[in-house]
Amino acid sequence: MKAAVIVFPGSNCDRDCKVAVERSTGSPVDMVWHQETELPKGLDLIILPGGFAYGDYLRAGAMAALSPVMQAVKAEAERGTAVLGICNGFQVLCEARMLPGALMKNAGLKYVCKPIELEIANAQTRFTAAYGSKRRVTMTQGNGMGNFVCDDDTLDRIEGEGRVVFRYVENPNGSARDIAGIVNERGNVLGMMPHPDRAFEEELTSADGADLFRSVMAAA
Repeated sequence: MKAAVIVFPGSNCDRDCKVAVERSTGSPVDMVWHQETELPKGLDLIILPGGFAYGDYLRAGAMAALSPVMQAVKAEAERGTAVLGICNGFQVLCEARMLPGALMKNAGLKYVCKPIELEIANAQTRFTAAYGSKRRVTMTQGNGMGNFVCDDDTLDRIEGEGRVVFRYVENPNGSARDIAGIVNERGNVLGMMPHPDRAFEEELTSADGADLFRSVMAAA
């Protein structure tokens, strides 16, 4: 199994993601600079990490969505490769139109950084299968623009299609319908605001994030 982490100028969780995947799954991880136009061959997982790509200039994720590497990421996603966008990575996926909706400023207009309890809304995805019967997990939230918004028709559709993967037990940022993570129609692209890469060992308060990485690599 093999993964890659895309590094944008302003990414600050790229190394966290690399270590999390390596320690959780034993899989090698390539670091790919955003100006590359090709990705390594044989990838099973591509991660868009958290941080502040391009300093969140214009809108969070807006400039990163236009980086040269994103054409290759889209092509891999169309081939069925798993893509995971965490925090800023979720923002990039929405700006790149790989996922619906947008991430706005938190309802309280404050940066939120703390452990967050999540409900697994769909345990049958390639990102959640390893959780088994477990339905609540703890990961770490760290964002100022984590308020997921979408029009009601789209919200109804993604809920009806089982594309809401994680919900907040106590919503920290005002996200519509407590949504913390969603997948695309095909189920191979997941965007989520909480950080599994900050919760993959008990020393980090929770090891629940490790099962997400194990799930997707096992599914590959």
